[in-house]
Amino acid sequence: MIPPMNDHQLFPTFVVGSLPRPRWVRDVIENRRDGRLSAQEADRLLDSAIPSAVRMQERAGLTYVSDGEWRRESYIKVICEHVDGFKMEAVPSVSRVVMEPAVVSKLRQRGPLAVDAARFLVKATTRKTIVALPSPYILGWRMWHAELSRSAYPTRKEFMDACVPILRAEMRALAGAGVDHIQIDEPWLLMLVDPDHRRRIGATDVEKEIALCVEMVNAVAGAAGDVPTSMHLCHAHFNRQRFSEGGYEPIIEALGEINVTRFAMEFAAPQSHGVDVLARFPKGKILGLGVIDHCDSKVEDPETVVSRVEAALKYLPAERITLNPDCGFSPSTQNPMNFDEAYLKLTAMCRAAESLREKYGREG
Repeated sequence: MIPPMNDHQLFPTFVVGSLPRPRWVRDVIENRRDGRLSAQEADRLLDSAIPSAVRMQERAGLTYVSDGEWRRESYIKVICEHVDGFKMEAVPSVSRVVMEPAVVSKLRQRGPLAVDAARFLVKATTRKTIVALPSPYILGWRMWHAELSRSAYPTRKEFMDACVPILRAEMRALAGAGVDHIQIDEPWLLMLVDPDHRRRIGATDVEKEIALCVEMVNAVAGAAGDVPTSMHLCHAHFNRQRFSEGGYEPIIEALGEINVTRFAMEFAAPQSHGVDVLARFPKGKILGLGVIDHCDSKVEDPETVVSRVEAALKYLPAERITLNPDCGFSPSTQNPMNFDEAYLKLTAMCRAAESLREKYGREG
């Protein structure tokens, strides 16, 4: 059984996870990665930085706050920061060849992925908390490369399967640490709707890939126990550019097969092709409606956000809609985004939520 949200207000507000990192925080993370700073010293410095990310979200008015993912180099690389078996290699990424971690030997976990950071977050705020983990499916596509990885894991699926117990254990630990909501990051499912993306990655059987993604997400989602879970979908982005195009129509039925409470979906982006697809949104699920375009430097006013929510209200009742930006503002340290801009956008979203509660709470 999927846990309910247990929110007692309409239109609760979420971050998707990451916030832009100050330059010095990025330096700490990169110095730790390069061995110029110990993990212990990096943690000491980040312990002093992360409360400012939390205070920013509280001031903006969010219902659920994260630690900005300021301890991570990226939402993907959080696994190789705590698990052995990876090596930095020149590999094809979404839009270019980059130095990325590739799995080259059997996985061996050194420590928890996110639970230590989550305990710090829970103590740092009186708000509800959200922590994100990558899905096994996105890890398989981003970190398994045939010529580099076959000796360790002969197939991409075998590597995904090897990630499952690590992620399940982390889900259980996050639930035990008092986290209020756990998010599974899986942008690849939405990106599969783009024929150009499928050609780039060599995904020839889209229905098979959709089924595998559903299998992999379900393999970890249940480990959260009574803690509600979300799955995040988006078109992926870097430096204000999205990497894929296409609406949710080809995958909307598959969402009903995924055992999470909520879907955090990108809808402010023009690449999502509007909200009409919500007529087919699965029954019994909560929508995390993307109402902030993180790639657009223009800060939305609350009225714009309200209009985006009211477009979705034609298809779903207020009780099944939560609000979030389209994606994390900075899923990696390399993504150049603006912290003050993120604050203003989150503030506009939260003010819109207040207006919507006043209007629809009164009508209800």
